[in-house]
Amino acid sequence: MTQPNSVPRHAARGLLLAGIAMLAPCAFAADDSEIRFDVTPGVTAHARLLEDGRIDVGTNRSSHRQQLQAASDEEGHSRLGHADYNFDGFQDLDSSATLGQVNESVVVYLYEPASGAFRALPAPSGANLNCDGFWSLQPDAATRTLTSSCRSGPMWYTDIYRYNGPTLYLFRTMRTAYVDTEQLARVLAVDAAEDMDVPAVWSTHDPSGKMLEHAISNGLEAPDSNAPLKGRIASVIPARLPLYRRSGDTSTPRYLVKGDTVELLDAADDWLQVRYQNPSRGPILGWVKLPEQL
Repeated sequence: MTQPNSVPRHAARGLLLAGIAMLAPCAFAADDSEIRFDVTPGVTAHARLLEDGRIDVGTNRSSHRQQLQAASDEEGHSRLGHADYNFDGFQDLDSSATLGQVNESVVVYLYEPASGAFRALPAPSGANLNCDGFWSLQPDAATRTLTSSCRSGPMWYTDIYRYNGPTLYLFRTMRTAYVDTEQLARVLAVDAAEDMDVPAVWSTHDPSGKMLEHAISNGLEAPDSNAPLKGRIASVIPARLPLYRRSGDTSTPRYLVKGDTVELLDAADDWLQVRYQNPSRGPILGWVKLPEQL
């Protein structure tokens, strides 16, 4: 998201069903211009917003105070809060502001135990991100992830971050995928289709940015960050369904047969990538061409 009220970097490519009920991320509990909080037992921080859009912050460890840049909406308003954003047991400082009515811009300042100071947590950058910067940022200690969510039109987009040492990197992200339900229903019966109102291709990345896996699941609910991705399961409807090596191929010697079970992995135009577990040869990947629209 290059600007607070702009469309996310990867615009929606389509929706599986019309009339979608979108789910907003959790709102921030803090709504204060001045806060005090325990960074750790014995260390208390005091932060307040200044009229020039900065944060004045210090702790009882020292008389030194810092001037940090706050998040700000169009009228210069901001809120202060705190949470443990790097899972080191110390509370960190955050500033948030609502932009475009629903998008919550967030800046984070991590507490450094050695110096007793707060330092900015830089947001990762890269081509795979949906949202530039931090938006509606939520830390999850159980999975050691930070989830950033931004909205464009009716759709929420999600980026999930993890730490590689002290450096934050894009761990998991999603893109919406257009799949015509009538075309799909002629070749594949999808399990729990009612739970996939917004199909999304979720992908997992390593710290270098390499994609490790991808799968199609519900775009309204992030998959478990402590588990491998699992795509929606579908069963083959026709007596024989060609399985191509690549999308766009025009011939193939491989076929799926009626009743075969596949896992949905990716979508491109009128093609779906699937994985079939062959009983004797193991997993087989291929692409299925959806039929022409009637």
